[in-house]
Amino acid sequence: MNLRSIDLNLIPVFDAIFTEGNLTRAADRLAMSQPAMSNALARLRAAVDDPLFIRTARGMIPTPRARQMAGQIRQALNLIQTTLERNTDFDFALSDRTFSIAVEDYGEAVITPPLMDWLSRVAPAIQMKIWPGRSRAVREELKSGAVDLAVDYFRLDGQGFSSTHLMTDELVSMVRKDHPLIGETLNLEQYVTLPHVVLAQNAPMVDRELAKRGLTRKRALQVPHFISMPLIVKSTDFICTLPRRMASVYMEHFPVKMMASPIVFPKIPIYLVWSEAVGSDPGHAWLRDSLCSLCQRL
Repeated sequence: MNLRSIDLNLIPVFDAIFTEGNLTRAADRLAMSQPAMSNALARLRAAVDDPLFIRTARGMIPTPRARQMAGQIRQALNLIQTTLERNTDFDFALSDRTFSIAVEDYGEAVITPPLMDWLSRVAPAIQMKIWPGRSRAVREELKSGAVDLAVDYFRLDGQGFSSTHLMTDELVSMVRKDHPLIGETLNLEQYVTLPHVVLAQNAPMVDRELAKRGLTRKRALQVPHFISMPLIVKSTDFICTLPRRMASVYMEHFPVKMMASPIVFPKIPIYLVWSEAVGSDPGHAWLRDSLCSLCQRL
């Protein structure tokens, strides 16, 4: 294949469709109209002589060829982004600096793996430490410099802190693949009837939306971490509600399936927080900018 004959603008299109699994969301991600997105997909299909994505009730399902291409395309985009954003005041390629980030299990499952994959290629000597994000001392750890960055569901601006929006997620449902009652879709009656595995911090949002409709759900089991959910769901008839990107990760490792929830829940914003004392540090600024760019492509 002659690379000069390929419109390289189609590469981010492929990555957006693969990541979102939906043409409308992919178009929104790239600030494109849906017709333009559909046209770009048609040109990409012709270029590689493969349908790449099959439209189903569950969204755009990647073909084997698309799955084979996805990892290398993501790596190429990350490398290009890093090259264009390189900060000459901080030589990340040679630095052996250690950074620490406070994250909850969302950050551990969704952000940390691609972050470490990217760092291993562009800044192999840099080391990372992951701190528990729910620690009550995170503010003090940020102020003292023990923690460089924190990933949180809430902004922390003022009083010596700065925040920026990293990404937005949405709640979906998850059940085991061979669930005897759930097929390709999930209705509201099934949702409120099935026993739920719930997480303390997102339970109020779900229950609040149900209460608006005069409904309640069967809270059969409460767990402290998201990672417990697929372990329970995969071997029971339970259902759980969790962020879409986490569900996508768990689907790669457990016999579970992701379902659109029968209720439209509020979106979940994810923020990056740091102390203003380190705001102008070149290395710190490089990591913040790089992490923001990486998360926008997840």
